[in-house]
Amino acid sequence: MKKQRLVIIGNGMAGIRCVENILRNNSEVFEISMFGSEPHKSYSRLMLSSVLQGETSLYDIMIRPHNWYKDNNIQLFTGETVKYIDKASKTLKTDQNREVAYDKLIVATGSSPFMLPIPGADKEGVLSFRTIEDCERLINIADKYKKAVVIGGGLLGLEAARGLLNLGMETEVVHISNHIMGRQLDEQASLMLQEKLEAQGMKFLLDKEAEEIFGNERVEGIRFKDGAIVSADLVIMAVGIKPNIQLAEVSGIETEKGIIVNDLLQTSVSDIYAVGECAEHDGVVYGLVQPLYEQGEVLANHLCQQQTDGYKGSLLYTQLKISGVDVFSAGQIDSRSGRKAIHYHNEVESVYKKVVFDGNKAVGAVMFGDTRAGSFVLDAIVKKKVLSSQDKVKLLEHPDPKDSAVASYPLDKQICTCNSVSKGAIIQAVQQKSLTTAEQVKECTKASSSCGGCKPLVSELLTYIQSEDFDQEVTSESSICLCTTLTEDELVEQMQIQELTNSKEVMKQLGWNNSSGCATCQLAIDYYLGMIHPEYKGEYKELRGEEENKAVVQRDGDYAVVPQLYGGEMTVRQLKKITNAAERYSISQVAIGNDQRIHLLGLKQEDLPHFCGELDLPLSYSYGNRLEPIRTDIGNHECQCDKQEALHLAQLLEKKTELLQTPYRMKVGISSCVHNGARATTKDLGAIRIGGKWEIYIGGNSGRRARSGQLLCVVEHEAQVERMMLGCLQYYRKSARYLERTWHWMERLSLVHIREALFDQDLCDDLLQSLDADIAQRDCFVPI
Repeated sequence: MKKQRLVIIGNGMAGIRCVENILRNNSEVFEISMFGSEPHKSYSRLMLSSVLQGETSLYDIMIRPHNWYKDNNIQLFTGETVKYIDKASKTLKTDQNREVAYDKLIVATGSSPFMLPIPGADKEGVLSFRTIEDCERLINIADKYKKAVVIGGGLLGLEAARGLLNLGMETEVVHISNHIMGRQLDEQASLMLQEKLEAQGMKFLLDKEAEEIFGNERVEGIRFKDGAIVSADLVIMAVGIKPNIQLAEVSGIETEKGIIVNDLLQTSVSDIYAVGECAEHDGVVYGLVQPLYEQGEVLANHLCQQQTDGYKGSLLYTQLKISGVDVFSAGQIDSRSGRKAIHYHNEVESVYKKVVFDGNKAVGAVMFGDTRAGSFVLDAIVKKKVLSSQDKVKLLEHPDPKDSAVASYPLDKQICTCNSVSKGAIIQAVQQKSLTTAEQVKECTKASSSCGGCKPLVSELLTYIQSEDFDQEVTSESSICLCTTLTEDELVEQMQIQELTNSKEVMKQLGWNNSSGCATCQLAIDYYLGMIHPEYKGEYKELRGEEENKAVVQRDGDYAVVPQLYGGEMTVRQLKKITNAAERYSISQVAIGNDQRIHLLGLKQEDLPHFCGELDLPLSYSYGNRLEPIRTDIGNHECQCDKQEALHLAQLLEKKTELLQTPYRMKVGISSCVHNGARATTKDLGAIRIGGKWEIYIGGNSGRRARSGQLLCVVEHEAQVERMMLGCLQYYRKSARYLERTWHWMERLSLVHIREALFDQDLCDDLLQSLDADIAQRDCFVPI
C-alpha cells in the first residue's frame, strides 16, 4: 500500500513527540516531512535555563540527532518557514518558494515570547529568553554588562534570573503582582521562595508595572507607572507566551487564543491537526510540556487508526527544584468556592504543605521544601480518590515507600519515557554508584533531564530504594536500550566476534527489537563501529569535502565560520587574511568566543565557497563528540611567566587530535604556570607546569557543577606530557562507554587502574600506535 504524505510544521518538542509515537505505532503508514523555522535540529526549550545556569551545554539539550531523521526516512527542512497552507489543493508553501503536498498535516508551530508593548521595548539590550540564540546572547552579554532586570516573576523569569546571577550579573526581578510564581504557588509558599532567593542574591521589585524602558539607543533603565525607576544594562522579558497562530489565520483555519481543536486534535479543516502550545482545546492553551506529550500520543493513535478515547485536557502539575529549593504544585491551589484545605507549616525547617479538597476528593496541592509526598498526592488527584478524614491528613505525610506505586513496577517499566530510562536502570545506577539524591540520578542516567515530568517518580523510586523495605537488586548490567537485551559491553563483543561493519548489519544480526533502532542505540552503534573499524565512514562523512562544509547556519539563514587557530594564537599574516576576507564579504559581526577563537558571523550562503578560498585558512569544526579547542593562557598578560612551552604543547596536541571522535565532548587545558590561566585542573584532561615539572589531571569539570580533576601523574619533559595525555585520551576512546564522561569513566575503572595502564610502557606504546593509526585514517577522510 502506498504511504500517505504526512507533513509536520514545527520541529520542536510537540512535533517530535508526535512523530515518535507514530513511528512506534506503525512506521510504514506515512512518508514524513518536517519543517522547522529555526536552523537547529530539535532541542528542549525546557533545558535552556540549565544551559544559562551552566549546568549543561547546548549540545546536551538536542532531542534528536541528524541521523535519527535519516534512519527513519524523515525529510527535514531547517531554517525554513511555512507561509501558507492551500486547503483546496492540500499543499503548503514556504519562504523559500518550496511547495509541498500533503495527505495529513500537523501544525506544531509552538509559541513566541510575549513582549510588553511599552515605549523603548525595541531598544538594544531588551531581550526575551526563548531560543538557543537568546541563551547564547545572554551568556555573551553577561561578560560585558553588570546589571540585569528580569520582567516577570513566573517560573521562566526566575530561572533566567538565577542563570544571570550565576553569570555574575546583579539581578532584579520585576513582577506586576505582590508575590512570585502566582500560577503555581499560594501566597505563603511564594513568600518562602522569595526569601530563599533573596538570600542567594536575587532582588525583587513587586507590585510594579513597567511604563517605559528608557535610554538612548541602548537600554539604561525602566520607569514604572508609580514614578519609580530602576537602572539596567540588560532587560529580559519573561511575562508569558503567545501561540503562533499566524499561519493558521492566513490559511483560513479557525482560531481564537490558539488553533481550535477537538478531542482528536482536528482543526476546522479536514486532514489538518494541531498540537502543543499553538493548539486550543476546550478553551485552554497549554504552555507546559506534559499536555503536549499527551496530545501527541492521542493524535498518533488516531492517525495510525488505533483505539483512543481522545484528549480530555490535562491536569497541570509542577515538581522542580528552583535554586536548590524543592517545589511541588498541582491542580487547583486556591481554597475559594467552598473548597477547604489542610495546611502544614514548619518555619524552623522552611517546610510548607497545603492540600485543597472539594468535599472528599483532593483537587490541588502546594508543597515547599519537602515534596516527597508529591507523587502520592498527585495520584489521589488524578484518580479522584474518595478520602476519609484520616486519609486526608495522611496526604501531608511522606507515604510508606513500600506502598508507593513505583514499588510494584517491573524492572523494565520506563520511569523516564523521554530518555528511555527503566526502573531497573535507575536501581542499578543507585546500587553501583552509591547515588543518594535525585539530582545524582539525573546526572548519571538522564532520567528527568528532559521534560521533567518524571521527577516525582524518580524521587519516589529513590526513596523506596533507600528504605528498609527495598529488597530488589539488579545484579547484571541493563541493556543499552529497549531495542535489545545486550549490554554495551556485550554489544561491542558481538560486533567484534561477528565482524559486523555497519549499523543495519548490527541490528539485523544481533536481533534488534526495533529494526531501525532508537536515538540511544543508533549513535552508540555508530560510535563503536568507528572505534572498532577506524576506516568506518559513518562518523566522518560530514567532515569530508570542502572547508565551507564546516560553516554553521545561524537563525537568520546566514553562516558563521571559525578559522582554526591552534592554541588560540595567530600570526599577523593570518589576522590580515581574516580581516581582509571579512571586509570583502561584509561580515556583520566578529567576536572572540569563550574558546579563544575568532568567530565570523553573518556570511551569506552563496559567498561561502569564495570566502573560504580567499580566507585561505582551515576552519575549526567544533560540533559533535570531539576535543574542543584547547585552552591556553597565551592571552593572560597579567602573568609574566613564560608561556611558549605550554603553547607549543597545546598546538601540537590540537593538531594531532583534531576531529577525532571521543565518547563525549572533551575540554582540555594547558597552563604554563601556577597561575593556571587555562583552568587546566578543572578540565577533562589538563596539564599545568609547576616548579619546573608538569602535573597532569583527568576527570575535571569547569561547568556550573565544577569539580577538580584528579592528579594522574607528574612528569618533567614536554615529550612525556604528550605521551601521557595522548595515551590517556586513546585509553578513554577505547574503553569508555558511549556518552560516558571522563570522571564517570575514571570512577568505573579507578584512577589506580588507569595509571597502571599508562605507566606500562608496552601498553602505552600500543595505545599511541593505535591512536596514530586512527589519525592516519582520519586524514584519509578529512582534507588537512
